[in-house]
Amino acid sequence: MPVADTSQLTSGVAERYASSLFELALEEGAVATVTADLDRFQAMLDESEDLTRFVTSPVFSAEDQLKAIIAISEKAGISGFVANFLKVVARNRRLFALPGMIKAFRVIAARQRGEITAEVTSAHALDAAQETELKAALKGVTGKDVAVNVTVDPSILGGLIVKVGSRQIDTSLRTKLSTLKLALKEVG
Repeated sequence: MPVADTSQLTSGVAERYASSLFELALEEGAVATVTADLDRFQAMLDESEDLTRFVTSPVFSAEDQLKAIIAISEKAGISGFVANFLKVVARNRRLFALPGMIKAFRVIAARQRGEITAEVTSAHALDAAQETELKAALKGVTGKDVAVNVTVDPSILGGLIVKVGSRQIDTSLRTKLSTLKLALKEVG
């Protein structure tokens, strides 16, 4: 199966699950709680390569994944809709798509609030003050409230890559170094 088909499959699965979770959360007036729980789980994924590997690996059985997800949810204080959602995802062997589900849920929730979403890549996790400052700067540029999805990628070395709609702003150190390297080659 070509790679593009696999990513489309993952994307479609993620969107369907996220949409179902959002509709349920909206009916129950629990969108904020569900968002907070998903953010907590995403933070755990960002901090633990082992957890990310566990979630994305097809090697573990559905039973093992289910047991682990229950334990992780309890330890993180995740209950209610999100705990049940994680159990369903594990039981259905769809944990590999969980990061995409969380991302899709955030986009749906932001759209519901009339926000636009910015995809941000940073060399390290942003603290609350940095995220607030970034949101304010993006609001100044776009004129709308902006929800921020941060992905940590140490390979960019420093700075940020921000995508809002079709616009991309790349202030990453990796890109600046590449540009400098190219300029030095032209001079030499």
